[in-house]
Amino acid sequence: MLRRKAYEKLFIWKTQPKKKALCIIGARQIGKTTLVRAFAREHYAHFVELNFLTDPNAARIFSGALDADTIITNLTAYTRKPMVPGETLVLLDEIQACPEARTAIKFLVEDGRFDYVETGSLLGVRYKEVRSYPVGFEELLRMYPMDLEEFLWACGVQQATMDYLRQCFDSGSPVSEAIHQTLLKLFYAYMVVGGMPDVVQTYVDTNDIARVIDRQRDILELYRLDIAQYATGSDRIKIQAIFDSIPAQLNEKNRRFILSAIDPNGRQNRYADSFHWLADAGVALPCYNVALPQPPLRLNEKHSLFKLFFADTGLLCAACMENVQFALLSGDLTINMGSILENMMAQQLRAGGFLLNYYDGKKTGEIDFVLQNGMSIDLIEVKSGKDYRHHPALDKLLSIPEWRFGQASVLCRGNVESCGGVRYLPWYMVMFLCPQPQPKELKVEIDLSALPQ
Repeated sequence: MLRRKAYEKLFIWKTQPKKKALCIIGARQIGKTTLVRAFAREHYAHFVELNFLTDPNAARIFSGALDADTIITNLTAYTRKPMVPGETLVLLDEIQACPEARTAIKFLVEDGRFDYVETGSLLGVRYKEVRSYPVGFEELLRMYPMDLEEFLWACGVQQATMDYLRQCFDSGSPVSEAIHQTLLKLFYAYMVVGGMPDVVQTYVDTNDIARVIDRQRDILELYRLDIAQYATGSDRIKIQAIFDSIPAQLNEKNRRFILSAIDPNGRQNRYADSFHWLADAGVALPCYNVALPQPPLRLNEKHSLFKLFFADTGLLCAACMENVQFALLSGDLTINMGSILENMMAQQLRAGGFLLNYYDGKKTGEIDFVLQNGMSIDLIEVKSGKDYRHHPALDKLLSIPEWRFGQASVLCRGNVESCGGVRYLPWYMVMFLCPQPQPKELKVEIDLSALPQ
């Protein structure tokens, strides 16, 4: 199985003394089910799996009383598999297709005999309403397509190389030229292949980009079928139009999504649910403009101004249908490729844990990504050309005395260096950018001794 970072999160979840059900959410075809099956083989003596999309009859297990004893009796009768307390993992796959199963999780967790993992690719869109959400009985884990580091593992890059790159990143030291050039080539390959596990496996097994593209187009068609099947009413046409227009919208100079390009009479409030549908389904990543690049960014977001990225850059390349793959593989990142490069960075930053924002000031210009990192704001510019040291918008923003920023970085084709308060990083080092870890405990004690007794 391809190595995934989420595997470690599953292990941490399993070791909890009083665990909740683990609900893994994310787009179709990103490897959720494969991951859980592999984990079950390694860590459980018994494994029971239900898929409510491929086996609609499985929903009948939850059609009656939802107490734990009744459900477990129905489970064993339906699956005809042994379920030993403390040694069994139950996978409820595509649980969005069986809302009663989602409701029943509360009672199954309270019962405590078995461990439960739910997976869902369309949980956010709620095309079937859940009668009662199991609040307090689920732990959510969002998965994304394979990130760059996972892709490098799949391609055989050794851990010693990854450790060396991390050391260069942490210390600000240049990467040796031979390794730098090799990593750039792997980076170009990742932009073309993307992170859908089946596509990555196809590339690793065959190195055949034509087969890679065919598999990517199959996945794109699956996404379109999902829209046709699960989107409702007039939203279906809107969602389809938005999805199909993302590549062209990103190719515009400022990358901003322009509603009038798909509907000259469209109004933002009438399309809001359609944009949310694609984001909730995990196939698109919104990046909202902020009125002020200072914390907290969420309070400064302008939801009427945004960019909409593909959740997987390989799928974006396949959707372009212009044979951009061969130019990318040769390292040709000209101005027309800038949108693909920016999409790549958005995908990596989101998978790394950042929420996506950008800033476009009339006096300063546009900054590609403005990221909240704790209570600091990090600035990131993405440069596709050789003039990556020219970044007037970034310079103007850093010169404003009343604004404070954390780290200012330029992701570029160059090597690691720092100059004038700006850090230059090779494109591939985006895999090391992640938010500061949240404290495990944040205790606050207030001294009441001064109050009258």
